[in-house]
Amino acid sequence: MTMTAVIAALALIIGLVLGLPQGNSGGNGGSAGASEGRTSPPWYPSPKGGTVDQWAESYGKAASLVRKMSLAEKVNVTTGTGWSMGPCVGNTGTTNVGFPSLCLQDGPLGVRFADSITVFPAGITTAATWSRKLMYDRARALGKEARGKGVNVLLGPCVGPIGRSPLGGRNWEGFGSDPYLQGIAGGLSVQGIQDEGVIATAKHFVANEQEKFRQLSEILSQGFKDVIAPLSSNIGDRALRELYIWPFMDTVRMGLGSVMCGYNQINNSNACQNSYILNGILKDELGFQGFVMSDWLGQRSGVASVLSGMDMTMPGDGLLWADGNSLLGPQLTRAVLNGSVPIDRLDDMVLRIVASWYQIGQDDASYPRPNFSSWFRTSVGPTYVGAGPSAGHSLQNLYADVRDDHHEVARAIAAESITLLKNINGALPLKSGKEAKKSIMIFGSDAGPNLLGPNGCPDRSCNNGTLGQGWGSGSAEYAYLVTPLEAIQAKALADRTMVEYVLDDYHYGRINFTAEKTPNATCLVFVNSDSGEGYTSAEGVLGDRVDLKLWHGGDKLILSVAERCSNTIVIIHSVGPVDMEVRSLNCLLFGRLLMGDKAWIEHKNVTAVLMAHLPGQESGTALLDVLYGITNPSGRLPYTIGKSLADYGPAAPIMMQPGGSVPQQDFSEGLYIDYRHFDRERIAPRFEFGFGLSYTTFEFSNMRITQTRAPTEFPPARPVGVPAPELNSTIPPSSELGFPPGIKRLQRYIYPYLNDTSITKSPEPYPYPSGYSTTPHEPSPAGGAQGGHPALFDVIFHVTVSVKNTGSVPGKAVPQLYISYPNSTGVDFPVRSLRGFEKVGAGPGETVDVGFDITRRDISYWDEKRGNWRIPLDKEGNIGSYEIFVGDSSRGEGVTGRTEVVQV
Repeated sequence: MTMTAVIAALALIIGLVLGLPQGNSGGNGGSAGASEGRTSPPWYPSPKGGTVDQWAESYGKAASLVRKMSLAEKVNVTTGTGWSMGPCVGNTGTTNVGFPSLCLQDGPLGVRFADSITVFPAGITTAATWSRKLMYDRARALGKEARGKGVNVLLGPCVGPIGRSPLGGRNWEGFGSDPYLQGIAGGLSVQGIQDEGVIATAKHFVANEQEKFRQLSEILSQGFKDVIAPLSSNIGDRALRELYIWPFMDTVRMGLGSVMCGYNQINNSNACQNSYILNGILKDELGFQGFVMSDWLGQRSGVASVLSGMDMTMPGDGLLWADGNSLLGPQLTRAVLNGSVPIDRLDDMVLRIVASWYQIGQDDASYPRPNFSSWFRTSVGPTYVGAGPSAGHSLQNLYADVRDDHHEVARAIAAESITLLKNINGALPLKSGKEAKKSIMIFGSDAGPNLLGPNGCPDRSCNNGTLGQGWGSGSAEYAYLVTPLEAIQAKALADRTMVEYVLDDYHYGRINFTAEKTPNATCLVFVNSDSGEGYTSAEGVLGDRVDLKLWHGGDKLILSVAERCSNTIVIIHSVGPVDMEVRSLNCLLFGRLLMGDKAWIEHKNVTAVLMAHLPGQESGTALLDVLYGITNPSGRLPYTIGKSLADYGPAAPIMMQPGGSVPQQDFSEGLYIDYRHFDRERIAPRFEFGFGLSYTTFEFSNMRITQTRAPTEFPPARPVGVPAPELNSTIPPSSELGFPPGIKRLQRYIYPYLNDTSITKSPEPYPYPSGYSTTPHEPSPAGGAQGGHPALFDVIFHVTVSVKNTGSVPGKAVPQLYISYPNSTGVDFPVRSLRGFEKVGAGPGETVDVGFDITRRDISYWDEKRGNWRIPLDKEGNIGSYEIFVGDSSRGEGVTGRTEVVQV
């Protein structure tokens, strides 16, 4: 970073500490308000943890342990030791009371930088299974591998971004463009990870919806020298709760141990020092009992971040990577000694971290220590890589193979996620054995290997060979990657089928075949679209996608093959929706005349299309299962595939120019993203949210709706929790906080100790953030338990639907339940909102009954004036009738019913 950048960053932090506004989140579901005029209201002091029954025992144990800690040890628990100052991507300091240095490690689809692990399908792929079982199984296996590697805190699941823009670079890490789907998948992920004794981390909190302008150092490196702060996501309270906070509610309700605050600002206050977001919503309203960590260098201030609810800084460094100048560490020690940070705030930070350790069961003596290094692959290497060779060497990589049979879970997810979008003329499934096609032709680099090896590009920041994951910190190292070409060749050998292939995306005309010569050929065309995290790029794409186009001229590849081959099957590996509307032209292309003007998806010779998402290591094996009918495709789209980027509405484009010193992004669309926007504007998508075909067919019938509880308009009075533990710590003499005699100080390692122990009490008044107060804030009426008020999760209606397999082969249906709010309330609601889904198997002619529970939260909206969840009433004060639709997609075939509400 240049000196100009450093000065700009320091100016920003000084401004924040001295009280930049931390504003309001008003507005309604349809608008977000006006840019810099939107601020987040102050919410202080930070609520204490240990106030719910489920955590009381762990907080009691934590209190007993923390009482034994010195001030320096408490600071060590909250502060990372610095980038590459330990085996993991994040490492906390040590104590002498039995609490270990914690290992924090990416990521959401596999243990990053580790050997002998499973690379599971990405979050977006897992969402496409619409299988609660597979969502949990993936997380359980991932948690087991993390524990086997000695990881204490796994940096996943990712439930933000939600996919406000289909171009968002990290959408693939999450679970799709609907809050209900994200919430179910995120909650089950937390449950699975923590059932294995690993602390899960829900990220990125919150409204972190694009990569560009997310982080000041990246902004400055891209030439925007006048920008002084990251992008502000300006958003109203209703959209904030009903879209962006919603999935975090589900993760907290599952007993989540940690939350990662993001790089962006929310309503002009940085996510890691936004008191309204962290103190008011997360810790009070959602009843979060775990700890809040910063994204890596996401913390932009010291005192202000701590008072606003951040509990741990990662990786510990300050404004620059590996600078060793922490904004906590010795600065937090000094802040407590001079009184600017109350010692009970530090105590609560430590209690939250230690209580999470107890709550998940990591006090078990058998819990392993890290047995790998993120920084090298030899068994012995530098103990602290960032400190250089003078720090010594040690044995770190033990090459523990933690995979067990997890490849079976990965393969099942990759197969069940594959979404069949088109299938005509019996193109799929392919026949085997004696009935197998005699000739298969494969086109596209996405079918084959990366010539540099599957891990040849750092953090997968390239698009060479088959695409199994996006790029960035959410990626992992392949132990192996089965390519589609490899799997198909093995099958072809058994079937005695001839396989030809061209893996050069731009020279597909070199195979000289015609329909006359190979009338029975099956042509498989592999194409893809990639994206990733904003700190690096692939082929000039810096994080977010620039459009919905297929990479490497994929459209031309499809059209060229389709003009020559009457049975062209397209397989797409992608981070999200892609443009399928590119049309053939009346022109010569590679010496052949392309006729017609239909989109390639409508081309008569494109007989089948499979969206295979990001399948991870079992890419080829899973695809083979579906191509040959071993697995009947049951994937459903976790997003809408539109006909153009413009069809997605005002949220679709990525903000490319800052527009001022602080980029302002107004979420003016409110609730209306993805299918909600398409529905409101009556835009016909190419494929709607939830769509997917099967090799069989299903019929929905016989809806039965039962009211199980008579609801009130608002939840009842907030429950009273249990008292938080009190430590009554005293501030020690500053003379005790100097460096201990004889300690060997490592370069850039972050210690809690002071070089100068002469401390002056903070001036009066201290320049606290605007609105700071130690007087307890009025609690939210929407709180009272983990995830929010417990009444929000009361079941109000139970819906049962019959699902019949009307085809000739077994398959899995995905009945999806959508509600439409009463239209007589005067409140703006989406046309339909997902509020339930299940995945069920049925044999030919078999009928199964599927049940759905609809909760109070499912039929409520966020009333901004009352600051609470509210069931809408009509003008006569009655709860109206909700329309319930259960079908095979958001716009598909299904059955509809209406509720008859009995109310209190």
